[in-house]
Amino acid sequence: MQQHRALPKRGLLLGGLLGLVFLFAAWNEATRPVLGPHGRLELGLLRSTDSLAVYIGTYFTTAGRCAGCHGRDLQGYASVDANGNDVNVVDDWRSTMMANSARDPFFRAKMSHEVLVNPQHQGAIEGTCLSCHAPLGYHEERMLGHAPFTAAMLDTSRLGLDGVSCLSCHMQSEALAGTFFSGQLEFDSARVYGPYADDQINPAIMEFFVRFTPGFGEHIVNSKVCAGCHTLITHTLDLDGVPTGDAFVEQATYHEWLNSIYSSNGTQCNTCHMPRIDDPIILAAEYAFLDPQTPFGKHHLTGANVHMLQLLKENREALGIPATEAQFDSTIARTLTLLTERTLFAELSLHDRTADTAYYVLYLENLVGHRFPSGYPSRRAFVTFVLLDAAGDTVFKSGLLRSDLEVEGHDATYEPHYDVINDPGQVQIYEMVMGDVNGNMTTVLERAKEPLKDNRLVPRGFTTSHPVYDTTLIAGVPASDLDFNRDALSFEGTGADVVRYHVPLNGYAGALRAYASVYYQPVPPAWNAEMFAYESPQIDAFRSMLAASDGTPTLVVADSLVVGPVGIAERMADRVQVFPNPTVDGWVTVAAPAGVPLEVLALYDVGGKRLAFLNEATARGRRVLLPEVPGTYVLHLRVSGSDVLKRVVRR
Repeated sequence: MQQHRALPKRGLLLGGLLGLVFLFAAWNEATRPVLGPHGRLELGLLRSTDSLAVYIGTYFTTAGRCAGCHGRDLQGYASVDANGNDVNVVDDWRSTMMANSARDPFFRAKMSHEVLVNPQHQGAIEGTCLSCHAPLGYHEERMLGHAPFTAAMLDTSRLGLDGVSCLSCHMQSEALAGTFFSGQLEFDSARVYGPYADDQINPAIMEFFVRFTPGFGEHIVNSKVCAGCHTLITHTLDLDGVPTGDAFVEQATYHEWLNSIYSSNGTQCNTCHMPRIDDPIILAAEYAFLDPQTPFGKHHLTGANVHMLQLLKENREALGIPATEAQFDSTIARTLTLLTERTLFAELSLHDRTADTAYYVLYLENLVGHRFPSGYPSRRAFVTFVLLDAAGDTVFKSGLLRSDLEVEGHDATYEPHYDVINDPGQVQIYEMVMGDVNGNMTTVLERAKEPLKDNRLVPRGFTTSHPVYDTTLIAGVPASDLDFNRDALSFEGTGADVVRYHVPLNGYAGALRAYASVYYQPVPPAWNAEMFAYESPQIDAFRSMLAASDGTPTLVVADSLVVGPVGIAERMADRVQVFPNPTVDGWVTVAAPAGVPLEVLALYDVGGKRLAFLNEATARGRRVLLPEVPGTYVLHLRVSGSDVLKRVVRR
């Protein structure tokens, strides 16, 4: 009997000794210096002076706690690329729209507006909004079984104010990501997912210090982790606030991506919004012994909303935003680059000219993996077209911006989609217009029943036969517009639209200069009209901030064309020939007039990625071999010192 009792005692003793060994080993790793005189605990205290809040909840923690290891390395060793640039994820994140989703004054004003219109649905409205804009605060209360998280709790919730914080994405359930939408996020408790295989990382450090177990999650490196918030379906109320039983797709960026060529060719959301580099990166500050990891995803999280980022920067102290002006400037610059270089391709050409009419064609091709514009339905893009005569006088204009930031010619309700524009009162606007139960335009989300118009440019590969098309409807585009997302053979999936301008000349035979520009406007005046008819602290605050901001729409892309008196196109792009286009074997010849200097500078895919290519001289100019993958590419040429872009297609 005594021997039988002794065995478990020895087992307990050995287990205790092993536990102490592991404990002291972890403690030693935490306290021993690596690159300087301070231990890791000391360094953690030094880093705690950062302006990011550190709060530890039952399930979640704020980004301030993550910053201790994944923020700036005081020794300049971790989170540094091959050129010595600091690429730490926390500082890149903190000045983004994601980080400031809970502080966004437009969001707060709109949530307040919805509650004022339908106060009996306050709980449902705030729950839907906060589940994505303040996910840690909302889902912490939900997972604890507490009363629902509300807007009244937001300003005192450090988890809620952290916006779309680190764990909003990295703790999402791997098994359920991509299956729940409208903010119904599911999380795996104490599990943190990343892009690296389990045997590549050292989980003991994170387990010891923050009680989270890190590991690989496939959903982190694909688009599923974005799905839960970037498709939102609301339930329709009539004008008396009574549910009708209808559902309305308020936004469906994830489903737009599913209905595109990008979902099948491996181009994920983070391909553009979190650009990856191949540099080996040490992931945790002060842990020099860790193996560097590659590839590394920069947490730029850029979109297109330059205006709102500028507004946040100008009001960062009033809004309590823990980001510097320099950090906002970096995010704004990245956003501008993404919007102006990798979003839209435009080409203006002259189809014909008679004594009475000039026939211009504007080709627009969406280069992104979802609609443009996408997301929240206030966002729109509009086309400005101006034609001048030889003296510089205006022959025709469409889509000019007024001083109140509305577009000239905009109808009292909304502007229809056009295939042909022949009147200055017509303007092409790509947007989603919501309709209520009576078929009238509304900007109240809970009153939306169906889209009256949704002509936003769809991504390449988009079809009306796709299984998710019911979530990504095209609306208000007449059947007579045969080239909206269709090629010359009427096949869907071009991701393009052609706008035709038929301009009366009244016998004028002189030179013409045409200019076409596309602008992006995230918060148009008409969208705010219903909301600004109400008053609340949130609406009043946003009204003041908006009035003080520069709301000038952002120029996305532009093209121009000069036509001489005899109708000969004279712009530099038209002096260059690229043939055959399309090409079957991949070879194209680029030719310029004799004596005109010609260089082939670069080749890009439609997503803006620079590609390697073969380029050789010929008797007629240069020969370029496109990649083997069929698709649309963009050649960057320099002709007589002018930059020229040419779209080429490999079949």
